[in-house]
Amino acid sequence: MASADLRDELDCSICLSLYTDPVSLRCGHNFCRSCIVSALDAQEAAGVYSCPDCREESPQRPALEKNRKLANIVERFLSSPPVMESRIFCTYCIKSSVPAVKSCLQCEASMCREHLRAHSKSVDHSIIELTVSFEGRKCSTHHEVLKFYCPVDGACICVSCWVAGDHKGHDVQLLDVAWEKEKEKMRPVIEKLKSEKEEARRRVKNLKDHETEQRETSAALADRVSGLFTDLKEKLEGLEKRVQDEITRQQDQVSLSVSDLVRQVELHKDELTKKITQLEGLCNISDPLTFLQEDCGDITVMEKSDILLDIDTANNEIIISEDLRSASYTATSQNRPDGPKRFTSRQVFSSRSFSSGRYYWEVDVSQAEKWLIGVAGESLERKCVGNESFIGYNNKSWALLVIDSFGARHNNVFQRLVSDSPVEAVGIHLDYEAGRLSFYQLCDPIRHLHTFTASFTELLYAAFFVFPDSSIRIMK
Repeated sequence: MASADLRDELDCSICLSLYTDPVSLRCGHNFCRSCIVSALDAQEAAGVYSCPDCREESPQRPALEKNRKLANIVERFLSSPPVMESRIFCTYCIKSSVPAVKSCLQCEASMCREHLRAHSKSVDHSIIELTVSFEGRKCSTHHEVLKFYCPVDGACICVSCWVAGDHKGHDVQLLDVAWEKEKEKMRPVIEKLKSEKEEARRRVKNLKDHETEQRETSAALADRVSGLFTDLKEKLEGLEKRVQDEITRQQDQVSLSVSDLVRQVELHKDELTKKITQLEGLCNISDPLTFLQEDCGDITVMEKSDILLDIDTANNEIIISEDLRSASYTATSQNRPDGPKRFTSRQVFSSRSFSSGRYYWEVDVSQAEKWLIGVAGESLERKCVGNESFIGYNNKSWALLVIDSFGARHNNVFQRLVSDSPVEAVGIHLDYEAGRLSFYQLCDPIRHLHTFTASFTELLYAAFFVFPDSSIRIMK
């Protein structure tokens, strides 16, 4: 392999320079470690990672394997002496071997720069790039330079072929003109092939997406079937118990013996014990929403906290409504003055902070295909460009979200959640002293989604992230 060809094989496709600390992906493509790490960091917010060369996707961040053989090849290439690319010498430099720079078709000679200047004054001589072989560049019949192209016969010809040879009278073209015309013909073909390749890529992606969707649907169906059979088993066990109790009751009615009366009293005592245990369990529940759901199935008795948005924290791509309850995306910057509280990312905090006590508020997310809401500490970084400042992507915030999937996130750890219906409104309950943050789906009946437990030590705020073409609203 020529030195230039080997040099091309040792270039990273991202930085276009020689590999530095080369690593490999699972698909087999290689990159500089720093280059691929930066590329994967940029893809993290989307939740899907892909190879920059072949675009093979992975839901998990791919592992990087050090390519020791490639690293050794690069090291040897850098330490080896340069190889002379040209071994063609000037035909006219008799006393010494001087490298040639150009060749002449008519003379079938190669020249250094000094002889080239004199040779360039010759009329009708064709100066070409340096070559060691002139075969194929001259007519095999007339030994003249091939300057024309005959479209009739599809052949490159010399002037004698055209004037007096087999191609006499044909409508011929200069080679450069014919070359440009052929390239013009090939361009639509190339574009069509590129379009077909892109369509094939899209079909592969759609098939993979369909496979993933079917796999997720099957898993959800399996979970539902398992739940149905579990519920059926519990109902059968309950029915069996009731039948057995009825048999016992009838037996007790038939027999008026003292032993039967004692047995009835013991059964009554057991029922009282169960009820006492259930009531004591309810009294030990620290989350009022869970207690009310268990007790009466209705959280409407909870008094809503008055939560408004703090415009001084809002990113300039967010529009805040006049009543300070809605946050919507805009592509036009709002040009608000910068300050220590304002976010660089598309986030906004509530004006009210929480340092103790219990709070409850509700958020309408029905106008957002993607949404990210939760609670964050006052010390959350606000001037960071990356997703490490997003709600839930650090240890200072807790979030419920729908991006690529539905789930909860804290300290950048994602927990997938399942809902039987689309979540359009969310109830949020914060118990600061108990260290509980609970999320509820506002439907009929109200459904508990997820609860975080933590030891809160700083001021907390209601936090919201706004995606493009989306709007969220704090409900009154």
